[in-house]
Amino acid sequence: MRMFVLAAVLFTLLPGGSALHAQEPVIRVKDPEALFKDPVPALNRNKQAALHIMRELLQCGQWDRAGEWLTRAYHQHNPNAGSGLDGVVAFFTKVLKVKRLDTCDKLTTEVVAVIADDDYVTVLVPRKYPDPRTRGQEYYTTWFDTWRFVNGKADEHWDPATIAAPAAK
Repeated sequence: MRMFVLAAVLFTLLPGGSALHAQEPVIRVKDPEALFKDPVPALNRNKQAALHIMRELLQCGQWDRAGEWLTRAYHQHNPNAGSGLDGVVAFFTKVLKVKRLDTCDKLTTEVVAVIADDDYVTVLVPRKYPDPRTRGQEYYTTWFDTWRFVNGKADEHWDPATIAAPAAK
């Protein structure tokens, strides 16, 4: 059995193996805001707060309102942004220089799924990148944001971000 598994893994890594075949795109849902509702009141409150973070903060840059949905402590696990409410606001407004949109009626960010469990909400979004192996080709993957909520506000955040490379000189 062990040899079979090893052979299957090696086959997928060889030129012409199945790992090099086109993969399926990650597909968004048509109505992402519907995913931020839950019949369980505590989960619904957290999903609704996650919706506001996704829509008003991340999509529309209304970081002056961040205190409505983030705690003062806001523990940040993205290595590019500081912890604390002030740290994350500074990252988006001063480092990334996100522009504020005054009108923010509907979530237009593509969403695949929203998963809530206890105090945690995870939002999955599709991503498409240029394939570094083949010029002109793209590949699909999924980004996630996970928040831990305390009393209806996000107190901790995780995502798969890595340290940004310095700008080329």
